[in-house]
Amino acid sequence: MGLILSWEKLPAWRVEKKQQGKKVVATNGCFDLLHVGHVRFLQEAKALGDVLIVGVNGDASVRELKGEGRPVNGEADRAEVVAGLGCVDAVVIFPEKRATRFLESVKPDLYVKGGDYQADQLDKDELEAVNKGGGRVQVLDLTPGRSTTAVLQKLKK
Repeated sequence: MGLILSWEKLPAWRVEKKQQGKKVVATNGCFDLLHVGHVRFLQEAKALGDVLIVGVNGDASVRELKGEGRPVNGEADRAEVVAGLGCVDAVVIFPEKRATRFLESVKPDLYVKGGDYQADQLDKDELEAVNKGGGRVQVLDLTPGRSTTAVLQKLKK
């Protein structure tokens, strides 16, 4: 199981990976109801480097992003489920709506986003944080028909 890191332990973790010469890949998301699209995305992200760290949005930011009734699962549970995937090396819960502070702390070599984003739609502060840390951004293909929103809509029927 991957580590669930506190904000206090994150800088030392990053220094250790840099000293080991590891290529750090980072991504982030809500991961409210984990589905095959998430798993495939995270596996593909991990294959692009040596270490995969995932930022998981805290509960308040998920509500802000997704609306009332979300998240379905609390942040600690979501972090533990993501950390339990074999492709994930570490998880950090971040409280903000945007991943800027997470990215400033992680300084990823590669920041990966899913195909529900286009490169020109990425948050400029997040992009700046990645660039300042010496990293680059890559958008991966989306697994068609797989989303938490779609699962929740199916359950409502």
